[in-house]
Amino acid sequence: MKVYALVGPSGTGKSHKSSLVARDMGITHIIDDGLLIGGNRVVAGTSAKREKTKMASVRHALFYTEEHRRDVARAIKTKKVDSILILGTSDKMVRSIAEKLNLPEIERTIYIQDISDEEEINTALSHRKDKGKHVIPVPTFEIKNDFSGYLLDPLYVFRRKGKNKYVSEGSKTIVRPTFSYLGSYTISNNTLFQIARHVASKVEGFESISRFRVINREEGISIEMSVVVNYNYTIINTMRLIQKNVADTLEKLTALHLASLDITVKSIVINGAEYP
Repeated sequence: MKVYALVGPSGTGKSHKSSLVARDMGITHIIDDGLLIGGNRVVAGTSAKREKTKMASVRHALFYTEEHRRDVARAIKTKKVDSILILGTSDKMVRSIAEKLNLPEIERTIYIQDISDEEEINTALSHRKDKGKHVIPVPTFEIKNDFSGYLLDPLYVFRRKGKNKYVSEGSKTIVRPTFSYLGSYTISNNTLFQIARHVASKVEGFESISRFRVINREEGISIEMSVVVNYNYTIINTMRLIQKNVADTLEKLTALHLASLDITVKSIVINGAEYP
């Protein structure tokens, strides 16, 4: 396995540049803020951005907990990863991550100032300092005050451009972590609803979602769903599968912390007829 590192101070644009570095150097996987990323998706781990404090976020990014280390190390072994780019704020940090995950020594270290000019670094720092924005190099959506006009695809984010026409917005995630919270924000219910409905539709016994509510909390987002299910299937099994699959997919696609997902059976379908 070949191990590389991308080092630079916090907020200088490492995550934004990591995909380009990995592509140019033929690196298949990236370790960034507690996540193992490969093939435009989160392979293992959880994002440090979900922590409530900056200190907790740093500890998470350094794989301080045994369960987190084991989860990512197992995925690296199972996937037979042959090349990894580790992101960190210092040489010491990337070496520590490599050691904790039992990876070979770092073969080459790239510094952010070697691949970004002064203007790019200052712009990245401004976005971090003034807006509290952090980038995660996986395809998802940007947290904004208003999601109107956005369509989420499992791999890319698209921007509406005219009737029935969408233009790719790239494959990055911009999040505002709890520890850099600068005020209230909302997440489009429709965006999350579309994901939940698509995932739930794959579960046997699911008919439809009759109510969907997203609640923004300091510790993450909470979702309340009311669903219609088919009486011909075991209802409790259907509910458990819907809850697990929707929760797993939302966290994987968005890297946001789902604090809770509560599901209620609103009505059931018997022989084609719906009963409350």
